[in-house]
Amino acid sequence: MKLEPTAPYHSAQDALRVLETVARQTTGVTDAEIARHTGVGPDRLPSLLRMLRREGYVEQIAEGAYVAGAALARLGSAHHREEALRDQLQRALGRLRDSVGAAVYISRYLDGEVRVTQYADGPTTPAVNEWVDFRYSAHATAVGKSLLGQLDHNGRRDHLARHKMARLTSRTITSDRLLLSRLEAQPPTAPVLDLQEYAVGTVCAAVPITAGSAVGCLALSLPVEQTHRLRQAADTLNRNATPVLISLAI
Repeated sequence: MKLEPTAPYHSAQDALRVLETVARQTTGVTDAEIARHTGVGPDRLPSLLRMLRREGYVEQIAEGAYVAGAALARLGSAHHREEALRDQLQRALGRLRDSVGAAVYISRYLDGEVRVTQYADGPTTPAVNEWVDFRYSAHATAVGKSLLGQLDHNGRRDHLARHKMARLTSRTITSDRLLLSRLEAQPPTAPVLDLQEYAVGTVCAAVPITAGSAVGCLALSLPVEQTHRLRQAADTLNRNATPVLISLAI
């Protein structure tokens, strides 16, 4: 699956090249051989290999060479692939939750609707209360605005024509003209923010994770008292999105 050429995707593209090289050599391949075949330099290859080992995509055998790991085998097999992908993404989300200190979510735009497909929360990182179905509140959520922002103009208009823009808080945008204007002006790699537009007391941010034609995003939510952390947390989320991208691309 083709990955879009924005910042986090370069790491994912390099990681996929590493995985292809490792998978071709069933008896193992050294880091020097990986570097030669992929063109990934010594400044980046060690950290990529550490990440791939942590995620279970590669394993290091006694001689120091790398072989395909269990996670790569599970995702590469048609048998139970959906279950394996869900498990792999859930583990990645759990690590993201811990690294950003917030509940995190994967969302997709499927069959013309916004869907939160998985999330990871915890006692100190509670998930947002879905008091209005996310399918009907794309105009007010970071998730929804990130997904709509990845559609073309006609796709956005089609969605808004099917879902009335209800006022959920005093900050909610209810003008389709204003929302469309802001979506057009949104830089493609910048996080989309929800500053109490969906729910009073909660702020959110979302970053795109588009792979090929599949529109998706990663998001996080924080209590309003932690608004000062929002942009830094969104940057951390974006920087650490590579494992999610790899799972979706394999």
